[in-house]
Amino acid sequence: MLKGKHVYLKPVDRNEIEPLLELETRNKDFFNQFAPTRDDDFCTLEGQAKRLERMEENRENDLGYSFGIYLNDSDILIGQIGLFKLERGPGQKAMVGYSLDKEHNGKGYMTEALKLIVRFAFNQIKLHRIEAQVMPRNIGSVRILEKNGFHKEGIAKKNVMINGKWEDHQMLAILNDHYEQVIKNET
Repeated sequence: MLKGKHVYLKPVDRNEIEPLLELETRNKDFFNQFAPTRDDDFCTLEGQAKRLERMEENRENDLGYSFGIYLNDSDILIGQIGLFKLERGPGQKAMVGYSLDKEHNGKGYMTEALKLIVRFAFNQIKLHRIEAQVMPRNIGSVRILEKNGFHKEGIAKKNVMINGKWEDHQMLAILNDHYEQVIKNET
């Protein structure tokens, strides 16, 4: 478990499949604004069970690390964050992706969750670089990344299919040595 002031991160347990499905179903339209098209069974118990199985396999094989975001004071699942496309060897990098229940946006929870996963990535699984891709109009997400020390690297044109349309994405990244400098400046 990765614990912050207001939220903590932990892998979603198979016993939590119903709260996970509820989170996805309740926020389907909200998440679909910025997420790639999902399979037809994504918002079903079977679809979420398959998803949890893939997450577990990825963790066991050092291919990705997915976490639920939970409120410290109530243990309620309010979102998800993960490292994917993890690359070892000379790259030592991963992509970060996240989603947060629309009812909890604007409260600083995702900024805190991102800080926790960046610390995990650099200190525990020893990555050198974390990348993010965000649609430029998703200003809130860009701000969350920048607050955590990510820097803009450019625009990937027509990068990902979202709602049947190829969307540009702002590329952002943070390097381990930059993260160490951010931490020094905070103390």
